[in-house]
Amino acid sequence: MYLYPTNSFTKKRYTKRQQIIYQKGYTKRQQIIYLLIHHLHDREGWGYKKISQWLNKSSILTHTGKNWFSSSVISVLKRKHERDLMNQQIKNQHFSSMVSKFEVNYYIFD
Repeated sequence: MYLYPTNSFTKKRYTKRQQIIYQKGYTKRQQIIYLLIHHLHDREGWGYKKISQWLNKSSILTHTGKNWFSSSVISVLKRKHERDLMNQQIKNQHFSSMVSKFEVNYYIFD
């Protein structure tokens, strides 16, 4: 299955597996923000709106430099979970091996 082109200039397409292998990892800042949001939501029991308000009061911007909304907090938690599941499923795929007869033929043309 081929997905959208990753570079419109070269029109090169990657399969889902290739996209996961070559995908950019999270930055250190994104990892810290995810852990903070995860802690506030799961351990402290805060709601999405309260977390977004606290992040805005603390002058912590999103990775695009914008203010937080409850939907962006939900998105951070949801996308990280989805990405981790997808990576795990694709990396754990096993394909059966198939051995076939290999033959080399030489042809001489005069």
